[in-house]
Amino acid sequence: MSRARILVIGGGSREHALASALREHDLFIAPGNAGTAALGTNVAVAPTAIAEIVALAERERVDLVVVGPEAPLTLGLVDALEAKGIRAFGPSRAAARLEGSKVFMKQLLKRHGIPTAAFEVFDDPDAAKAYVRAAARPLVVKADGLCAGKGVVVAANVDEALEAIDRMMVARDLGDAGRVVVIEEILPGEEASFHVVCDGTRAIPLVAAQDHKRVFDGDAGPNTGGMGAYAPAPVVTKAIHDEVMRAIVAPTLRAMTEEGSPFRGVLFVGLMIDAGTPRVLEFNVRFGDPETTVLVPMLDGDWFSVLDGAARGDLSGVKAATKPGAALAVVMAAEHYPRTPKTGDRIDGLDAPLPEGTFVFHAGTKVEGADVVTAGGRILTVGARAATLAQARDAAYAAVSRIAWRGEHHRSDIGHRALRA
Repeated sequence: MSRARILVIGGGSREHALASALREHDLFIAPGNAGTAALGTNVAVAPTAIAEIVALAERERVDLVVVGPEAPLTLGLVDALEAKGIRAFGPSRAAARLEGSKVFMKQLLKRHGIPTAAFEVFDDPDAAKAYVRAAARPLVVKADGLCAGKGVVVAANVDEALEAIDRMMVARDLGDAGRVVVIEEILPGEEASFHVVCDGTRAIPLVAAQDHKRVFDGDAGPNTGGMGAYAPAPVVTKAIHDEVMRAIVAPTLRAMTEEGSPFRGVLFVGLMIDAGTPRVLEFNVRFGDPETTVLVPMLDGDWFSVLDGAARGDLSGVKAATKPGAALAVVMAAEHYPRTPKTGDRIDGLDAPLPEGTFVFHAGTKVEGADVVTAGGRILTVGARAATLAQARDAAYAAVSRIAWRGEHHRSDIGHRALRA
């Protein structure tokens, strides 16, 4: 395999994990973090600086751009790169509406008979409130646009739903993203993260994973960007896997092609599974973070071939399977995360050698002099792959115990659903 010149866009543990999977190539990471600096060249360019990224890719004669976060995809980064003849992994701006617009996504599912929760769309707050009062039951209120994980409220009662409508549509706390809302039924069941890499018509499924969104043990406290993940997720049986591919993934790819926006990149299907039936909670058009940190070590195949094949629009010759065993990863967070994370604290323990099968992926880190310091909310994702999930958990937490900084906190129960089964 010849060396390629690859530009990875982003600076989280997702991008560090992807860069580690591509480490045999010449890597540029924009903006990267303290961990990616050991794998390639960090470039101080923001992921949403479209023109600067295109110029960087041209200047460095990049063969492939791998886009990590959703924001540059919805802004049309892939379109801008392809207009210059630069191959990019990720969907077009039009196809990225599957994540960029909850309304577009839900209406597409409805038009094509793809299973999801019943919903209504509102651009008038008074009409939305009238609907909620008439329904008089728990509902989900979702802002239409991207909100960095802050645009979904699972309202336990009418008052909570009304408050969410006021915050999104009247106070406009989320800006234009909350100008239109989707109000939908609450789906019962267990969540799972199902990723497929797509070339427009074909899809390669990756191992199913589960994320842990709440900040504290026992799924308590406020939602976060994710406090840990593991794979495989036992709730996604072979029968459910096959049903997701048949009833959700295949018709979604057909629908996007029929509507003039073929989907290339990774489609992250957020599932709710109840009594053996999977339904779509949401679509994301990029790899999950922290899910990517367990997807990377579980892939039995060449990550470059997978990503490049999707970008080329031809996955026909690409071989990818799932390795045996399991992987589990724990997010180590800054003091006061997710509210007002403290930054600038020195991280100790990163120089210790890692036992075989364990990994440390950086997120909110930067180098200051001779130290690596905290520079965000989620700081590190630390994990392991092993023969069993219990062994992966033990190895992951052993690695976590060797790293410390002031105010660090993490959950101690990642994987609890599967491990108690």
